[in-house]
Amino acid sequence: MSFRTFVLQRIFKYVPDKPWVKFKYYSHFRKKLNLENPKTFNEKLQWLKLYYQKESHTRMVDKCEMKAYVTEKIGPGYVVPLLGVWNSVDDIDFEKLPNQFVLKATHDCAGLVICKDKTKLDIEKTKNILRQAMKNSYYLYYREWPYKNVVPRVIAEQFMVDESGTQLKDYKIFCFDGEPYCVQVDFDRFSGHKKNLYTLDWELMEFSFNYPAHPEVEIAKPPALEKMLEMARVLSAGEPYVRVDFYSVEGKPYVGEITFFPASGYGKFVPEKYDRILGDMIKLPEKIIAKD
Repeated sequence: MSFRTFVLQRIFKYVPDKPWVKFKYYSHFRKKLNLENPKTFNEKLQWLKLYYQKESHTRMVDKCEMKAYVTEKIGPGYVVPLLGVWNSVDDIDFEKLPNQFVLKATHDCAGLVICKDKTKLDIEKTKNILRQAMKNSYYLYYREWPYKNVVPRVIAEQFMVDESGTQLKDYKIFCFDGEPYCVQVDFDRFSGHKKNLYTLDWELMEFSFNYPAHPEVEIAKPPALEKMLEMARVLSAGEPYVRVDFYSVEGKPYVGEITFFPASGYGKFVPEKYDRILGDMIKLPEKIIAKD
């Protein structure tokens, strides 16, 4: 998150959620947000931010608590192993960490540190990245309610790579009412982030979301796809929309995270008609508004 974003989320933290969401939507799309009768995917995600606030969602988005949640739902062995949890960046004991590891904040996605060789790690730079991440708030700036009550912490996870030997592709499964619809594959995240979208039968889809598609790049169907889909059904059950993210390591799936608002409901669809096509798939539930 940029310094400008950090300042804005502090300045506007007293603006009520509904006008803030309307302002953000207009600033992205230059059109009014229809909350009374939302039609598109992005509009319905804004509605869900404001009117579908289940306590379980906080646990599902917390990158530490999510691991216990997934284990309860689908059994042990399907989350990236946890190496440590700290309430403060200054509490991290780097001496006790292995030579390779990943550090991240439990409530943030930008402040990620991947260490492939601890002997070359700039510890002070790492701490600064994590301190900034600890200050970020997806609730304050984007009004993603599930993050409102996530306690900011730092976690260390086991370093893992897929068959490439150099990276982990993200397999992000879009689920509607507990049923997978498509799989977004994120790859080359740190050298020119790319995304392709596939049907459940692993055919390249005709639309892109937030990043241009790269049909010239052939992504093999992960061997554990059916297991991923099975797990996604369990983890998304009872939710109008949720995205369940997986890694594939030596043919085994690992849940990376659970997301309710991809691109925070400001994603760009090409062609644009898919904003409405996916929007039609979200059946809005009865309102649940949390009490502070």
